[in-house]
Formats: sequence, C-alpha cells, structure tokens
Amino acid sequence: MAKRSAKSGKKSQSGRLRIVAGIWRSRLLQIADVPGLRPTSERIRETLFNWLAPRISGAHCLDLFAGSGALGLEALSRGAAETVFVEKSAIAASTLRSNIALLGDPAATVYNGDAFDFLRSDAARGFDIVFLDPPFAADMLVDLCRLLDEEPVLADGAQVYLEEDRARPGLQLPQGWQLIKSKNAGNVRYSLVTPDHKE
Repeated sequence: MAKRSAKSGKKSQSGRLRIVAGIWRSRLLQIADVPGLRPTSERIRETLFNWLAPRISGAHCLDLFAGSGALGLEALSRGAAETVFVEKSAIAASTLRSNIALLGDPAATVYNGDAFDFLRSDAARGFDIVFLDPPFAADMLVDLCRLLDEEPVLADGAQVYLEEDRARPGLQLPQGWQLIKSKNAGNVRYSLVTPDHKE
C-alpha cells in the first residue's frame, strides 16, 4: 500500500519492510526510494490479519496502490493463494518485483499502472480480499468502492480493507455493503467491509 502521507503506529526499520507473521516472518525487504511512500504499520497489519485469519488461507487477493506491497506480501506469507499488486510508480513496482523474486514466490503478479484502469480490465476478476489504501490526499475511496460494486472484481463473500484519514467523516459505502470491523491508530482509520449482497 502506497503511503503518501504521514501515518502513525509502529514503524519498520528505516528503508526496510518487515513481514509480521507466516512463512516469511521477520523477513526484511527493501522499500522503494519514492517520496512519501510508507508501508502500512506492523501494528495495523497485525490487527487486520487477525480479522482475516479465518479467510486468508487460499484467498485470491488484490493489493491496489501497492507501494511497498506490505499488505499483499503479508497475505502471501500467511497462506493466500495469490496476490495481484497494482502500483502506478515505476520505481515502487520495480522494487516490489525484486522483493517478490527474493522471496521466490510465483503466486504474485505486479501491474505497473493506474488502479482505476486495472479495475475496469479483464484481469480484475474474482478476488476474495481487496486491500484499498490510496494516498489520503487523493480522496479516492468512495469512487473505488463504487467501481468495485459495479465491476465483476469481487468473488462471492469477498471482503474489502479500507484505510483512510481518521479526520475525514465516515465513508459512505455503496448500497448493500456492511461494515465488519473498524479501528483507529493515530491519524488512520482502518476498516473491513463486505458487499453482503454478493455473498
């Protein structure tokens, strides 16, 4: 998840991403030298993947605005069948590919391009878990959720992770979507939601 605004919570070692748990537990990976890019904190990842524990094994995941790939790589480490990473920055996408090669995991694909274009493409089909963590200043979550609702991106029973600025009013979800879990960490509000009409 690309972070292009300051976020609180436990920080990884400078310039490095640490996998929290799973087969790559405590592995340190490079973070691309892109201004403002930060991985989702270890504290938030630990809570999120506790929420996802019953569903992560064998899941097909989509990590939009992947940045360092912290969420998608954590998912693979914990047993996801596949993660597709989408990242607009060529430098960040290249570093992510290098990290994936270092881990030796074939079940990962990196698309260097625009998240909205990807969601409208034939490649965006049948994901069980989607990680949505766009830059806070861009205020994209409403449009992204609408597109997820309109396009055949989500599998039956899919869950969507949302990360946003805590200072903003609560997100207006598409009709039929339900909030499962939500917490705050510093200036971050992070939530798990489901489009229950697809279950």
